[in-house]
Amino acid sequence: MAKESAADKMAKKKAFKERRAELHKKTGGLAKEFGAFINRGNVVDMAVGVIIGGAFGTIVTAMVNILLSLCTWGVPGGLKGLITVLPATNATQAGVSNIGQSFASSDLTEMTIQYAANSGAVIKADSGTFVQWQTSLKTLYTLHGSTYVYNLSASIDWGSFINAVISFLIIALVLFAVVKTIAKVKEGRRVLAEEAKEKYYKLYPEERPAPAVPGVPVPTEMEILIQIRDELKKQNAANPPKKQ
Repeated sequence: MAKESAADKMAKKKAFKERRAELHKKTGGLAKEFGAFINRGNVVDMAVGVIIGGAFGTIVTAMVNILLSLCTWGVPGGLKGLITVLPATNATQAGVSNIGQSFASSDLTEMTIQYAANSGAVIKADSGTFVQWQTSLKTLYTLHGSTYVYNLSASIDWGSFINAVISFLIIALVLFAVVKTIAKVKEGRRVLAEEAKEKYYKLYPEERPAPAVPGVPVPTEMEILIQIRDELKKQNAANPPKKQ
């Protein structure tokens, strides 16, 4: 095997350094781009907005729950009790034997004893297995207000629908009030700023900008400087300095 010459070693070393520099440049470029992306104002503002929005959502939810409770205060069993159970069309919807599709929550003890009797067990309300049978029965029925309804029965949950409508109206009202308040505060700040600016112009009338002419664009600062320069040139040309 031929021995590697010094020139070849130098060439390989140079190529390695170039590849490493190129890799470092790419990595550094990506890091700079990522840093610039993170530090962009809109990204930070978006993150702050999401956090504040989440906290504000908790406040709105709590207020909605309070107002919803007040709106449904006089409804017996609450809105959750407004449910219509449709007649069973097959055995699957008929409910547990000797219990039916629904029963009042006040009859839970009696229905638990009947549920156990369907399986041949004889229990009493104070027996040790009563709680187990009752828990098993509750897995088959869901409490709507003051009525237990069989889970597989076809039903119309009017309470949930009315609840959703009231929640929507309350949330819309709360958000409207918040947006209205923020807009009013911003308008008040704008009026105060205009009043402060007007007081300043009264003290320093020379600082008041010229009124804009309709259809004529307002000159930029650079254009004004160019006009001043041209005017000075004209004055110097009309009145050249006297030679001594």
